[in-house]
Amino acid sequence: MNTSIIFNNAKMVLRDGVLDGSLAVQDGMIADISSTATAQPAVDMEGDYLLPGLIEMHTDNLEKHLIPRPGVEWPSALSALIAHDLQMMGSGITTVYDSIFVGEYMRGNGRKALLKRSIQANHEGRDQGFLRAEHFLHLRCELADEHTLSLFSEHADDPLLKLVSVMDHTPGQRQWSDLSKWRLYHSDKKWTDEDAARVIAERTEAQRLYAEPTRQAIVAMAHERNIPLASHDDTTLEHVEESIESGVSICEFPTTMEAARAIKERGLTVAMGAPNVVRGGSHSGNVSALDLAAEGLLDALSSDYAPKSLIHGAFLLHQKVGLPLPKAIATVSTNLADVLGLNDRGELAVGKRADLVQVRIFQDVPVVRGVWREGRRVI
Repeated sequence: MNTSIIFNNAKMVLRDGVLDGSLAVQDGMIADISSTATAQPAVDMEGDYLLPGLIEMHTDNLEKHLIPRPGVEWPSALSALIAHDLQMMGSGITTVYDSIFVGEYMRGNGRKALLKRSIQANHEGRDQGFLRAEHFLHLRCELADEHTLSLFSEHADDPLLKLVSVMDHTPGQRQWSDLSKWRLYHSDKKWTDEDAARVIAERTEAQRLYAEPTRQAIVAMAHERNIPLASHDDTTLEHVEESIESGVSICEFPTTMEAARAIKERGLTVAMGAPNVVRGGSHSGNVSALDLAAEGLLDALSSDYAPKSLIHGAFLLHQKVGLPLPKAIATVSTNLADVLGLNDRGELAVGKRADLVQVRIFQDVPVVRGVWREGRRVI
């Protein structure tokens, strides 16, 4: 269907600058960008920012809808996905990589049961046209679990699988180098010191048995299928070297300045959690994303567990760190499109997909006022 739409009086955030003017869409693609308004009927942006649709590479948000309370599993995975999808779109996110656990790092946390349900719901929602955002799969593989490799193998050829990450949440290293933070995170379990020591011993033994062979096998399978790879919680120079040896292109959530600097020096993408930016620090006691940005060591943001944080975090990089607005917005759009191979989107440019977000700043907080996917208004 031949459709056109024009946006007037927009403050457009481009790859290399901010331009006041108009943007024209034809058949779902950006057809023209101009510094002058058009006399044709148009959508009045009222001086609001017009951004490219945000790209989310690692969101745990679907899991919150599948398990809304501890011990409560929502009966319909599809309805959970649709609710999650609406929340993502309401946050300005038009491309979603649903980050789904493969394996478990804590016995009995129920995540294995969610794997097939989450993937099936993604296919159903997509096939039926129920989803407003475009969803892909990001399988995040817990290496210190004896079942991870077999579970991953079942889904390695899924056509929606566009990103694989390898991670190890064994206490005492990486994210949980500070065991006091690990204990605090699991405080709801009311462990005694003896209980905690037993869990640490069990997880350390599982790591010894399974982590390295599982990592090698999954890395090989991802490379065979040309699926981008990400590492998780790199902390030491040894972790960074392991990531390079594995052929990863994205390092998610490095926990130290030393690791982030080494990652950048080797030409890989550093991705940090947007909640870390919004909250002003890591809930695990690790390096601050704002500090990395100030040192020029931050390339991308992920909303992780809080969809609303993605756009807020990007604007805070501009407001607090002083990044030029185009560079700040690129951390949630252009930079991710580049590293993930999404060549049809991620910036306001002629010939790119018309995934667009209208944003107004109110009391230093970005408010999403409208979202378009391929030129069609969805929010």
